[in-house]
Amino acid sequence: MSADPRRWWALALLATAQFMVIMDTSIIGVALPDMQRALGFSQGGLQWVFNAYVVAFGGLLLLGGRLSDLLGARRVFAAGWVILIGGSVVAAAADSAGVEVAGRAVQGVGAALIAPAAMTLLMILFSGRPKELPKAMAFYGAAAPAGGTAGVFLGGAITEWLSWPWVFIIYIPIGLATLALVPRLLPAVPGRRAGLDLTGAVAVTGGLALAVYAIVQAPQRGWNSTGTLLQLGGAILLLAAFVAGQRVVRSPLMPLSVWRTPNLAAANLAMALLGAAWIPMWYFLNLYLQQVLGYGAFPSGAALVPMTALMMVLMVGVTDRLIGRFGTKPLITAGLVVLAAGLGILSTIDPSGSFVADVLPGSLISAVGMSLVFIPAMMAAIGGVSPEQGGLASGIVNTTYQIGSAIGLAAMTAIATSHGADKLGDLPALTNGFQAAFIGAAIVALAGAGLALVTLRTPTPQPAPARKTVDA
Repeated sequence: MSADPRRWWALALLATAQFMVIMDTSIIGVALPDMQRALGFSQGGLQWVFNAYVVAFGGLLLLGGRLSDLLGARRVFAAGWVILIGGSVVAAAADSAGVEVAGRAVQGVGAALIAPAAMTLLMILFSGRPKELPKAMAFYGAAAPAGGTAGVFLGGAITEWLSWPWVFIIYIPIGLATLALVPRLLPAVPGRRAGLDLTGAVAVTGGLALAVYAIVQAPQRGWNSTGTLLQLGGAILLLAAFVAGQRVVRSPLMPLSVWRTPNLAAANLAMALLGAAWIPMWYFLNLYLQQVLGYGAFPSGAALVPMTALMMVLMVGVTDRLIGRFGTKPLITAGLVVLAAGLGILSTIDPSGSFVADVLPGSLISAVGMSLVFIPAMMAAIGGVSPEQGGLASGIVNTTYQIGSAIGLAAMTAIATSHGADKLGDLPALTNGFQAAFIGAAIVALAGAGLALVTLRTPTPQPAPARKTVDA
């Protein structure tokens, strides 16, 4: 099959979409105080500006992946952007806390359609080109951590020089430009004629959303509170019902046979633990910069640029070569060990520390670890599935990463709070709490390395098929 001559431009469009989707989780952070004053959020209710997006995004990713397979990836990708733009308009124009939260939830729905559809399109564009696929995956994968960190940087600049609605307004022109480029750059992918398991969709979406909701609320309500236990129990029942239903329905949302794909389960476990270690590192590093070192919003975002730049350079220029030489398993295992080492260094932060001594070394080493794990784990999770299940596998691995991130952040927040991270203004207590969170995240990363070493399998090399000569 001839290579699509527009594939690298298409990749740039898909990577931009991934960048924007992930940035939407972090760009609002610096703007929250202004939004609280303008919209009347309570101190406890303010967190839902973030959580509404994460709950909708994480809860609907699996459904988004399945819709991508059934309706066609390009169509679902475009629909996701229409919904994201609509949510951005609502969030930017909100005049009350409830409308703001609703707008953020709609944005999350759009993101849940965009992310798996983008991965499906990438796999289609570079299928049959084994030398280009790792580089394409590296470029696409680098957009995720870059978007998360850039959100902090841009959010600070926008809030300082414009106003908080602009953190949502910027999505409108970018979304419209993306929609204009979709028919020009992205391949038309036909959907498959099959039914949609609506009951399963409700069960898995409700179960995941309820689990994420319970997890992000648990640090405030208590892990042993009645509300937390009931919600987690309800989530388990819904997810169990979903799995049981997939065995008997004619057109399952998630055919259980997909889990027989080599390394799919093991790679998803690695992605979950990567998220559970990486996101708390990013979160508490921001808090240390602002609440202990006294950095403002814009300098705090700028302080994370070296880490982001290193990740992008390594993911785009180095990781694909390492995959070709060593394979995915050694990189995932070694990368999680390196991430644990970086977190260990960050756990030595000092109340009277400095960026150069306390932040830069550990953050750069952590960035190396992230760069070694993210792309290989994504490829191990998706690379073995059939093309018609690409959207499903992408939805699974994205969901796994988001759920792992939510669980890790909630758990490390609880650990940090129990060690003094809630004592604003008490720099030694704050630092002690942040240190505990970094240590906890390092333990998670080490556990991930051990499990990857045991559970991941090294693929058996297959003889290359005879190549046919085609006209480019």
